[in-house]
Amino acid sequence: MTQRVLTGITTTGTPHLGNYVGAIRPAIAASREPGVESFFFLADYHALIKCDDPARIARSRLEIAATWLAAGLDTSRVTFYAQSDIPEITELNWLLTCVTAKGQMNRAHAYKASVDANEAKGAEPDDGVTMGLFCYPVLMAADILMFNAHRVPVGRDQVQHIEMARDVAQRFNHLYGGGKELFVLPEAEIEESVATLPGLDGRKMSKSYDNTVPLFEGGAKALKEAIARVVTDSKLPGEPKDPEGAHLVTLYDAFATEAQRQQFRADLRAGLAWGDAKQQLVQLIDDHLGPMRAQYAELVAHPERIEAVLQAGADKARARATPFLKELRHAVGLRRMVASGTVQAQAGAVADKPAAPLVKQYREADGQFYFKVTTPAGQVLLQSSAFADGREAGNWVKRFKQEGAAALSGAPVALGEGVAEAELHAALQALVAATEAEAQAKAARQA
Repeated sequence: MTQRVLTGITTTGTPHLGNYVGAIRPAIAASREPGVESFFFLADYHALIKCDDPARIARSRLEIAATWLAAGLDTSRVTFYAQSDIPEITELNWLLTCVTAKGQMNRAHAYKASVDANEAKGAEPDDGVTMGLFCYPVLMAADILMFNAHRVPVGRDQVQHIEMARDVAQRFNHLYGGGKELFVLPEAEIEESVATLPGLDGRKMSKSYDNTVPLFEGGAKALKEAIARVVTDSKLPGEPKDPEGAHLVTLYDAFATEAQRQQFRADLRAGLAWGDAKQQLVQLIDDHLGPMRAQYAELVAHPERIEAVLQAGADKARARATPFLKELRHAVGLRRMVASGTVQAQAGAVADKPAAPLVKQYREADGQFYFKVTTPAGQVLLQSSAFADGREAGNWVKRFKQEGAAALSGAPVALGEGVAEAELHAALQALVAATEAEAQAKAARQA
């Protein structure tokens, strides 16, 4: 089964070396694993909660997008988009807000921390608290549930938000699902093993400590200057040095092969000067980041290229979000009003609605299983690849009947000759509607 994994990146700053080693590099590596469908997005609506400087938000969106692309994110394999380019997310945010208890939001860590800080200084509990901060977990739930992500990699401090998303999804399913699980219940994937790089002073590398090593900004010169400020002990050149616990060694390990790590430690024990060790570290990191830095500079110099990538990603994301939101709107009662008392009204409704396509599952002479979706007239809209197991083909048929166009991403299928995507999406939406109508009719007969 394909696992959908979703990662959001808040656009309030410039990525540093710690962000690359701890988040960017492992996330890109994970996106290349078989059986994984990855969603990466710029959480620029979330950024507005933390930052009210438009220039900083705009610059951060550019720098973070360029960083992920330069670091090797393959946008042909993943869906990469800006949160603000998916209007369905904000509409879903409202639908979820309407089923979220205020008491649950009162218990959110970020809100409670603000209240505690205000009380500690004798201010009103909600002083400086915006509704954006208060409702932050609902927007995060909308990000996750819009694409029914199975897994969300987060730090331990974000686990509560995933639990809240699960609670909201369960409540929505109970109220509006009619026996159908509209939302998948996401799981938090806690990043216990993610490398945490030390900063220049040995504490965790963080902008709040002002101890970061730049990733791309400032080029090789800025990297060299930052590494020169890494704190070491006072051992002189020629004196043996203990590599265990040395911050410089931890930074070296993040980019070195096993053989390089062993040699670096041996050289330090043999008396390698810290200054020379820092030069080796700069060279090692620069060998790794140099090509990426050149690509980053090229992207930042041509922001229209980044925008084109994000818009293509938004189109890909909306191909799933639009039909799914339509289904959710229908579930809560926001439906088209159709007259039911006259033959004329009924005929008009049918005329405006595309005819439901036909789905055929079959076995060829090669012993493999297939399925195809056709118009009533026989035109092939969608043709599957071969399956060794008929149950696997049947599972995909079931998904298309339940999810419509949302099932296309990652599906082993090809469009029929001359079929436009818009035509296919409309036909698959009609298939979902026909499947639901059939289920309702069956339930009515059994009642």
